[in-house]
Amino acid sequence: MSKFGELIDVEIPVLLDFYTELNTQSESMHLVLRDVAAALGDKAKVIKIDVEKNQELAEALRVKTLPTLIIYKDGEMKWRQSGEQNANTLIDIIQEYM
Repeated sequence: MSKFGELIDVEIPVLLDFYTELNTQSESMHLVLRDVAAALGDKAKVIKIDVEKNQELAEALRVKTLPTLIIYKDGEMKWRQSGEQNANTLIDIIQEYM
């Protein structure tokens, strides 16, 4: 969990995508997240977290539905949404926290 704190306790927005390989909605989000990361460059981070490999973290954050997207900034959760989102929507939301 201490590594998680280091990931989210930064001055730029961090978008976390909780997914599993077997979830079809999660799979389609990979392309969207690649576009988001490319559009924002070094102004934000996009991190994908496989819930099967990080069950303790997923449980601690009460991730029930996949994909679940969470934005952190300065170690504080700013936004959370379950289900698919499009790239433009995510970029707009992240830019609110830049």
